[in-house]
Amino acid sequence: MLDVVPGRSGRTGPLRITAAAAVLAIAALGSGAAEAQSRGCTVTPYTDPPRQVLSCADGLTVSAETGTAYKLVDRNHDGRPESAEVTSRGLLIDVPPRRGGFQILTPHAVASVRGTVWAVDVSAQKTAVFVRAGSVAVARPGGPAVTLRAGEGVDVEAGGNSLHVQRWSPERAAGLLARFGR
Repeated sequence: MLDVVPGRSGRTGPLRITAAAAVLAIAALGSGAAEAQSRGCTVTPYTDPPRQVLSCADGLTVSAETGTAYKLVDRNHDGRPESAEVTSRGLLIDVPPRRGGFQILTPHAVASVRGTVWAVDVSAQKTAVFVRAGSVAVARPGGPAVTLRAGEGVDVEAGGNSLHVQRWSPERAAGLLARFGR
């Protein structure tokens, strides 16, 4: 889990964290992120709204709101995370088109892409997935997938009815995206 490092002297906006704080913050992400850090990923904390943004040399950007419990996974240890496991709160992911795509795994859903911007919001009861740009395949683990396009979302509840893709209201979409400064 990553938490925002408070700014000094009341500064707002992006802050580069010190090398020691970066090592601690990256270690909190898991071994995949630690290796990603050594190959060109940086963590930048923001204060409005409070979040941390991991930016990698290959264009992957992961914004985590304060208190989000997640772990990046780099199965082949090449410094490029292939997925993230999220157990609470939210992430905004910006994935450029690249070989292998990217997945988000939550207790309720699996969301997979090959190049897009999307957000996940995880609670004990459900996972909400919203697509800002591009398209995302969403499924329950082991279940059939639905495809979300820009402006669409799905709520994947624990236990499980079929997945219903819906166009999100501007208010709901803006509320989720605002948590990531978008």
